Amino acid sequence: METLKQRFYEKYGNTQTKTVRNFRNTIDWSNRLIGIKGSRGVGKTTMLLQYIKQNYSPDNKVLFVSLDDFYFTENRLYNLADVFYKKGGELLAVDEVHRHPDWSVDLKNIYDDMPGLKIIFTGSSLLHLHKAKADLSRRAVMYQMPGLSFREFLSFELKTDFPILSLDEILQNHVAISLEILKSIKPLQYFGNYLNYGYYPFYLENKNSYHQKLSETILTVLEVDIPQFEMIQTSGIMYLKKILKMISRSVPFKPNMNVLSERTGISLNTLKIYLKYLNDAGLLSMLYVQDKGINSLNKPEKIFLENTNLIYNLAENVPDLGNIRETFFINQTEKTHQLNASKQADFILDNLHTFEVGGANKSQKQIQNIANAFVVKDNIEVGSDNIIPLWLFGFLY
Repeated sequence: METLKQRFYEKYGNTQTKTVRNFRNTIDWSNRLIGIKGSRGVGKTTMLLQYIKQNYSPDNKVLFVSLDDFYFTENRLYNLADVFYKKGGELLAVDEVHRHPDWSVDLKNIYDDMPGLKIIFTGSSLLHLHKAKADLSRRAVMYQMPGLSFREFLSFELKTDFPILSLDEILQNHVAISLEILKSIKPLQYFGNYLNYGYYPFYLENKNSYHQKLSETILTVLEVDIPQFEMIQTSGIMYLKKILKMISRSVPFKPNMNVLSERTGISLNTLKIYLKYLNDAGLLSMLYVQDKGINSLNKPEKIFLENTNLIYNLAENVPDLGNIRETFFINQTEKTHQLNASKQADFILDNLHTFEVGGANKSQKQIQNIANAFVVKDNIEVGSDNIIPLWLFGFLY
């Protein structure tokens, strides 16, 4: 345990608290068992260490461990927690919980046997409590952590806090809100940078090597994370890469499942399952028409890469602007609202508001005669009436 403590103290000392994400404020830290999951690279570990540093001294009451540490090849998490608790431990923070095969059983037993110990754990976005060997669904309070919004990116870049906006605020008062924001910044000056490299917080470490690190992150998800959760064979990894590459070339991808099955050499049922793996891993967003849920294996209407940074990373040529715009809109809205494909336009939010997304010259032709319909335009600073600037939807979280 002493070696684990020393590693924790080193991380504690190196953790910066200048750039802290607002997502931390959405978590009720008073719960005894808290789970934070999200796709690789969104900043789960950093946020957890920041919470510890701002609320605990580095003493015997708190311990941070990562389950990919060699210590856990020979030692169980439960035994570590037992010793820590008996010595006065109050908070046990467990990173990369999915790296340990019996993580769910250990967490359940720790929770039940050590009532004075608080546990916070992080895990992959692929982690599903209903698949766990122990029943954690009644014990753990889970949170899904996204990558940076455009608002957060601006806050990090300019060292200025910008308010989170509700969808109703944007729809009803977007002109006044845009004019107020424009008093302090020119959002379009930063928008292109965000689309290219602003979604994953590790861009702050080195912008020049950002896409190299993102490529490595994608490969780790495909070669390590998905196979670990779903037990697919080496040949399956090759098919995952092939599917992702095909989708990255599309504008966007409107799946013909039979054709895609023939081109990839994957059976139709396996193809549907692989698409769900890629979606759960945070590499894809699958868009369904209304009344078809993401948890079903129904055919998605369209398939997008999960965020615009992935497009810039995987595209072999200059990315298509239309695809970039739609991907941004999906990525920023689906975190807080129900998003579906619209039969008349591009998207519908919460089964109520219809949106058509395009450039500065986009017309209203497709939404004329539709109630609660809006045109979302790129390359404009301020809209008018039912015309809203695209960048403003980056302030929803």
